[in-house]
Amino acid sequence: METTETFESLVRAEFAPKSTYLNTASNGLLPARTVAALHEAALLRAEGRPLTSLYEDVEATRAAYARLAGVPATRVAVGASVAAHSGVIAASLPAGAEVLTAEDDFTSVLNPFHVRGDLKVRAVPLERIAESVRPGTALVAVSAAQSADGRLADLPALREAAREHGARTYVDFSQSAGWLPMDADGYDFSAAVSFKWLLGPHGTAFLVVPEDFGGLTPLLAGWVAGEQPWDSCYGPVTELAHSARRFDLTHALFTFAGLRRSLDLIEELGVAAVHAHDVALADRFRAGLAALGHAPLPAPGSAIVSVPGLGGRQPELSRAGIEVSNRAGNLRAAFHLYNTAEDVDRLLDVLGG
Repeated sequence: METTETFESLVRAEFAPKSTYLNTASNGLLPARTVAALHEAALLRAEGRPLTSLYEDVEATRAAYARLAGVPATRVAVGASVAAHSGVIAASLPAGAEVLTAEDDFTSVLNPFHVRGDLKVRAVPLERIAESVRPGTALVAVSAAQSADGRLADLPALREAAREHGARTYVDFSQSAGWLPMDADGYDFSAAVSFKWLLGPHGTAFLVVPEDFGGLTPLLAGWVAGEQPWDSCYGPVTELAHSARRFDLTHALFTFAGLRRSLDLIEELGVAAVHAHDVALADRFRAGLAALGHAPLPAPGSAIVSVPGLGGRQPELSRAGIEVSNRAGNLRAAFHLYNTAEDVDRLLDVLGG
């Protein structure tokens, strides 16, 4: 376990933001080691050197994410987006199947099920999603942490309800992987993007599937889905990978070169330490808001804080060097490992000014 001093020294060595950056729920900052790896990857291409190390980065990144998710690497596929992964899952359902979702969840989790046109998609308030699983529910699809306001799903209750009624589960960890301890092993399918709390570049998203692949067909995969990829470049793939790699999409190699180093940093710090740091800052902000007479939307235990009625101040805050988001009129602040108590207090000072 990292000491507070080691945690802070590691973070200081990797980050030097030029703003008060409180917008990780949109994009995470890149560590210095990641920037260096991206630069080296670009030089490989620019100078015509072999790209072998970039393909090694793909597998190292897959293994690192598997450790964070608590699953074997053989269950982890890598693709381009959560929406693409959701689409593959949606395509596996029979016509008329019921999909249970949370109201106003992130579009990438929902839309692929809606555009099928022949599925029964039912939306309920997040707080009622576990109790709303019923006989005949085929799949429950939900984000672990809501993008709009940071509310956390009661995943253990959802898992038990799904098991009781024979429903499969699909969890999007995009707004929680990297700060909230994750147990993807308890769910049939899960996904997460690389560029938020995992501190990586854009360009890839992870998919975790069951050992038996859960009835999914690798509709989007090409040559990288072969058991022997370099022997699968021409004609149909004759032997799909025996692991979740059969659901891989062509790899965004530069992304993996950087993301490998970002995940290294998260593992060095430890998700438990990141969680304690992030939530403490969010709670400090909640307490400060109360002193100013503002009430954030309820999201206990979350690193994301949304405040009704203050979203319109986002441009003013940005001009002051404070980066937050405006989501449906709510000011959304997201606290991560590179943030400090001074960042929180500066935001409160400007809001109270």
